[in-house]
Amino acid sequence: MKYRASQWLPFYLPLALIWGCSFLFIKVGLESFTPIGVVFGRVLLGALTLIVITVVSRSSLPPRWSWKYLFIASLLWVSVPWTLFAFAQTQVSSALAGIINALTPLMTLLAILIAFRSEKPTPARIGGLILGFIGMLVVVGFWQPLALDNLWAIGAMVLAVSCYGVAFPFARRFLTGPQAQAPIPAVSLATGLMLWGLVILGPITVVTGIGSAPISGASLAAVAALGILGSGVAYLLNFRVTQRADSTTASTVTYLTPLVAVIAGSVVLGEQLSWNQPVGGLIVVLGAAIAQGLLPLRSTARR
Repeated sequence: MKYRASQWLPFYLPLALIWGCSFLFIKVGLESFTPIGVVFGRVLLGALTLIVITVVSRSSLPPRWSWKYLFIASLLWVSVPWTLFAFAQTQVSSALAGIINALTPLMTLLAILIAFRSEKPTPARIGGLILGFIGMLVVVGFWQPLALDNLWAIGAMVLAVSCYGVAFPFARRFLTGPQAQAPIPAVSLATGLMLWGLVILGPITVVTGIGSAPISGASLAAVAALGILGSGVAYLLNFRVTQRADSTTASTVTYLTPLVAVIAGSVVLGEQLSWNQPVGGLIVVLGAAIAQGLLPLRSTARR
């Protein structure tokens, strides 16, 4: 079935903009809040937004059987990766964080091939993974020495996208796919993730606190946008794109977010990029597109 762009584009473009600006919001939020404070504020406001959406849309909360799986999914999708990105962005630019986030489709495919084994390792997928790995080496500038702070920050972000990579097939296997006890709607799933995120991060936030400096209006607005838009409204937009297009079209939003992150970081924060970071990011995106079959490698063999 062919879908008209007018059906899904009005939801797709705001989604790419919101998720691409998330790294900018994190960076601005860190001017006043601790990394844990940024993440907890994001989760709290995201949970409140999704609860409102749940009530307005007359959706239900996740069923009782699903909460144990939602706990693991929340760790992989929310608490751990968002915390890692927040700590990493105390050392690296928002643009670089957005570029490294583009590894998510490759990490997802790698997790499927290794742990979940629901797809076969075709030459295109293997080639895409190799190309994505080369792109990652270019992004970090493997030919030049890295400062220790940058090295651990990049490692933290790679670990974060690895969590995303495991979260997608895990959620499909136990919560949303045909093998799940009963597939959970996207709004209910997102709400459950945020509620578990509050339970996980709440005690840590009480111990560590949330502020690192006097709270400015810009930082407060950034965390509010991160929670309400990035953790709340974006899930609804993504659900609408999936409904009105298909999963392949919805997945391509991942390829626009690094571009948005680079532009937002440059225009708003004046961040400077070395040549290798956008070039490596393009290689990563190309590798992910090949691995997902969006850019099929045509055989030149004679018939």
